[in-house]
Amino acid sequence: MNALTKTDYNFPGQTGVYRGKTRDCYFINDDVMVMIASDRISAFDVVLPKGIPFKGQVLNQIAAKFLDATTDICPNWKLACPHPQVTVGLKCEGFRVEMIIRGILTGSAWRDYKNGCREICGVKLPEGMRENERFPEPIITPTTKADEGHDMNISKGEIIAQGIVSKEDYEVMEDYTRKLFARGQEIAAKQGLILVDTKYEFGKRDGKVYLIDEVHTPDSSRYFYAEGYEEKFEKGEPQKQLSKEFVRQWLIDHNFMNQPGQTMPEITDEYAESVSDRYIELYEHIIGEKFDKGEQSADIASTIEKKVLDYLASK
Repeated sequence: MNALTKTDYNFPGQTGVYRGKTRDCYFINDDVMVMIASDRISAFDVVLPKGIPFKGQVLNQIAAKFLDATTDICPNWKLACPHPQVTVGLKCEGFRVEMIIRGILTGSAWRDYKNGCREICGVKLPEGMRENERFPEPIITPTTKADEGHDMNISKGEIIAQGIVSKEDYEVMEDYTRKLFARGQEIAAKQGLILVDTKYEFGKRDGKVYLIDEVHTPDSSRYFYAEGYEEKFEKGEPQKQLSKEFVRQWLIDHNFMNQPGQTMPEITDEYAESVSDRYIELYEHIIGEKFDKGEQSADIASTIEKKVLDYLASK
């Protein structure tokens, strides 16, 4: 089991470091960010005790491909990927909201709808909708971006009124969100998939709005298989989907949802390997290419350090 679960670097010009649930970000000269996609995996707001081999590479490479495929829509932060688990990019001042866009009524939106809710984040929903039904047009349901705890739903009006994002910047983000989602749906359709919903994060640099973070990965997005979608919908059957939902479901089956008194189940090497296989399968379905494991070193951390140092020295 060879997985990168921890990093501790001190790169030349390093001015800070931020460690998230699954990614570590190193700031260089307060201008450039080195984002390392670790093999940590989280669910129910908790990091699981064992890493998943190749997970970081899968997510980093999917995000990189979609960032490259959308540069005609909006500028993004990516400069280079010196290692399969690393993206180096421009440091932007992130907005404190996440732009969630939904094409189909499912997940938490469906749960709310089923309980009588007919408005999400200020967006009115039609009566009589069913689970996994397409919206007349995609809806944007933003959330606040919390440092700790859960993100909270918020409306466009509240975001602007509270001064979280200016009206001008929000409307740019909204326009980019719709166009990025349309492009993501178009690319997914070529792979026999439906991009159901996803989230985008944006930041600002030199007065310009940039797309930041990961894009269209199975950790930030939900995909359905196009084949059988209509038939399953008509019958009211669960859709076959591509996302990390299978990890959450495994935890639920083992009586863990991060509730008080619950104990994290043991993550065996065999289970971690099976999750790794699923992530690779996700990559191959979403990208439509064979996943290249490459020559994975026994010491991933040292290999990453060398590649990043070489890249920084070349700039």
